[in-house]
Amino acid sequence: MNYLFWKRVIDIVLSGFGLLCLWPVLLIIATVIKVDSRGPVLFKQKRIGQNKSEFMILKFRTMRTDTPKEMPTHLLQNPDYFITKVGRFLRKSSLDELPQLINIFKGDMSVVGPRPALWNQTDLILERDKYGANDIRPGLTGWAQINGRDELAIDVKAKLDGVYVDRISLGMDLKCFFGTFTSVLKAKGVVEGGTNKQVATGSGRREV
Repeated sequence: MNYLFWKRVIDIVLSGFGLLCLWPVLLIIATVIKVDSRGPVLFKQKRIGQNKSEFMILKFRTMRTDTPKEMPTHLLQNPDYFITKVGRFLRKSSLDELPQLINIFKGDMSVVGPRPALWNQTDLILERDKYGANDIRPGLTGWAQINGRDELAIDVKAKLDGVYVDRISLGMDLKCFFGTFTSVLKAKGVVEGGTNKQVATGSGRREV
């Protein structure tokens, strides 16, 4: 419990510092998105937070405005049609996630924790209940993120989230934080569209 207090302090400091230092980058990305395609700069989506409360996650918009709502990208029949040119780069580099620094500063999320499930991902939410992974703040990155990301089946993802809950500490958070850079550079575990037959099955459905 003592670490959870300091974890929140660290979240506020890191997210505040990140927003202060990265605002020129955020502004450039927002401008490029506007030039590239019509629609808002930010994409908002209902996600599940701590204790299964709901919040609106923020991302840079990477898809066309006519994309079906509330549907994970990998369940779209032709995701390439909906992803914008700039969006493809933002998703591979994970730069589309930068607005979540606002979610972290507000307290909706943490820097490290289980990735927030979509409100309608009942299978993932129920699996996480088994491991207490819904009881903590979701994160910008996490143990499951650096150990498979989109490639993970729901049950495996939930187990990895449970491992994080059991081992939550400064050391574990640092391991996840720095491991994220390696995963992003290698684009490790990123899957766009139904490239794996498991995607269509209940237990193999994957999170955006």
